[in-house]
Amino acid sequence: MSLHATSSQTVGPFFRIGLEPMFMPIVAGPEIDGEHVVIRGRVIDGEGSPIPDALIETWQADAQGVYADPEDTRSESVQAAFTGFGRAPTDDRGQFSITTIKPGRVPGHSGTPQAPHIVVVVFMRGLLRHLITRMYFPDEPANGEDEVLATVPEERRATLIAGRDPEQGDTLVWNIVMQGENETVFFDA
Repeated sequence: MSLHATSSQTVGPFFRIGLEPMFMPIVAGPEIDGEHVVIRGRVIDGEGSPIPDALIETWQADAQGVYADPEDTRSESVQAAFTGFGRAPTDDRGQFSITTIKPGRVPGHSGTPQAPHIVVVVFMRGLLRHLITRMYFPDEPANGEDEVLATVPEERRATLIAGRDPEQGDTLVWNIVMQGENETVFFDA
């Protein structure tokens, strides 16, 4: 028996081939109540190069801060068409787009309401484990009292807060930087 090291298994590049029928870039269409937004961004490496063939998944509450999940005892009030889940691939330029609504505040671990945010999961080739982060909304007063955002060093919080597209008020711009000086903050789950 040989004890030689074998190559590691990594994810992809199969997202477009295997998951295309399951892409859900529209989390909330016009029939869903709330402040509608489009989130556009790029997944880039530490040198600023695009990462094609990554996959972005999002999870969020509705505009009242209720998850479309039976474990959220308030879920009966969620509109039937709202799942709170999205999945979008990146293109050859590392770009992705999600159409959704701004979520309401949800209770945190201590019971204190969290700032409106979207949980984001990143899958890409070369990763043995997916990465988890959050996207917060710009100019949101509740960001200052969010218990999760408060655990992030102040100088790194900007990596979690989207910006407004000055030409399209309902569009947010948020890039995911995988490593380097402006690396997005990722959380252990």
